[in-house]
Amino acid sequence: MVKQERAIRTRNLILEAMADLFNDVGYDAATIAALVKRTGLTRGALYFHFASKEEMARSVLEEALTREGLRPQTFKLQEWVDLGLLLAYRLPREPMLRAAIRLSVDPKARRLFGTRWPDWVVLGHDLLAEAKDRGELVSHADPAGISRLVVGAWTGVHLVTDALPDALDLSEEISGLYQLLLPSIVSPAVLAKLDMSPYRAERLLREGVAPAGGPSGQSARGGGAGNGHRGNGHRGDNGAV
Repeated sequence: MVKQERAIRTRNLILEAMADLFNDVGYDAATIAALVKRTGLTRGALYFHFASKEEMARSVLEEALTREGLRPQTFKLQEWVDLGLLLAYRLPREPMLRAAIRLSVDPKARRLFGTRWPDWVVLGHDLLAEAKDRGELVSHADPAGISRLVVGAWTGVHLVTDALPDALDLSEEISGLYQLLLPSIVSPAVLAKLDMSPYRAERLLREGVAPAGGPSGQSARGGGAGNGHRGNGHRGDNGAV
């Protein structure tokens, strides 16, 4: 058991170091030699866990589709919004997620490995389709089209925010994207109860962590509701977190 845990830690160390390399220099320039230097591990130790740089890139991409912090809400649309806000909060703080997007926009890496964007589109579509069945969307809203366009818009906002010289906050930018978009697709009664605050994701993640010695917080598959929250002029009084 101890050896297994040590092996898992070593694998994670390697993957995180390679993700940092992808972020710093791109896919082509990231080398095993540079990885050896960063980790202090031998080539043999690296190759014990990963057969090649290509395998590491695929493993980074596998980490990209994440529901961490997502919790059941009264409205499915709130869960859909939370998904985007959580990713916006986590991305600047988690090199693995940043590397996954870096690989997705790198022409060579994209040809070799593809992207996880189709999976994000499917995930968003499932939430939006259920929201429409519940009457949360306006009648003419198309869940498939909305999910596809929002994944593209979300990615574009991230890339532009990252490239601009201003110190823009991705959570605030994505919050602004939802505030601009949702009035055209959400029924007014539901819209008034959605929380699109840029601070929502941080609170969801904080409340999902158990205090020392306390019970575990809810995971992405867990449940539970919390207090309402007001942010950016939209109420969080829907009985949701």
